Amino acid sequence: MRDRRLFNLFAANSKRGSFRADAASNTIELYDLIVSSEIEAEWYGGVSLQGFAKAMRGMAGTVHVRINSPGGDVFAGVGIAQIMREYDGEIVAHVDGYAASAASVVAIAADKVVMAPASMMMIHKAWTWGIGNADDLMATAELLEKIDGQLAEGYAARGSKDAATFMNLMAAETWLTPQEAIDCGLADEMAGEKDKAATNARARWDVSAFERAPAPPAAQGDDKIRAAVEAALAERDRQDRDKAAAIVAAEQERGQRRRRAQLLARTA
Repeated sequence: MRDRRLFNLFAANSKRGSFRADAASNTIELYDLIVSSEIEAEWYGGVSLQGFAKAMRGMAGTVHVRINSPGGDVFAGVGIAQIMREYDGEIVAHVDGYAASAASVVAIAADKVVMAPASMMMIHKAWTWGIGNADDLMATAELLEKIDGQLAEGYAARGSKDAATFMNLMAAETWLTPQEAIDCGLADEMAGEKDKAATNARARWDVSAFERAPAPPAAQGDDKIRAAVEAALAERDRQDRDKAAAIVAAEQERGQRRRRAQLLARTA
């Protein structure tokens, strides 16, 4: 499915991500957009269904899929999820930043979902746009309803709430914290506090294409820079105040000396 907002998401995040598979450690890093084809991957960056399938063929035993993705093509996400479900072994999904939109579909296909403390999972109704007459647009709406129904059923199959509840959450474009994802059954546990990279991971992506996206987090490096600048400005302000106070004191001293001189001149 295609929508102008999806194109905006792709354009804003083109070439920002990375996709890596390491058979030695059985780890796949899906830190990228989810795109519909290898041609689209060449244009925007991102991982396609074909690319993910190729990576999975090199794996054996327990596989760790590390996810930081703003989402992308819903059918590619569904296909990747199916490849994961058919894998002959355990798959653990680690949400290191965002598992948004189609990336949430990928995450919940794992046998176990672990979310970093500052990570987020987002679910929403499918996007598209249509051209044609009333019949064409009604057919497009019916297709979207079917896709939304399938997504809601998928969340319900993994989660602890029914499909109707998940449909309402999708309609609200819901951004779930780790605890909220655990509470509705889409995640199993939260990673330890030692994992503090999620804020930096989320800061990589521009998610402004979504209607209810949270404010972009500041990366830890940006926090350090901001703190250093604020400290420098505070020190400059302190120095300026000290200089101003010294000038005032000097003027007061000069004024007192002038008044004393004037008084002596009158009494001489």
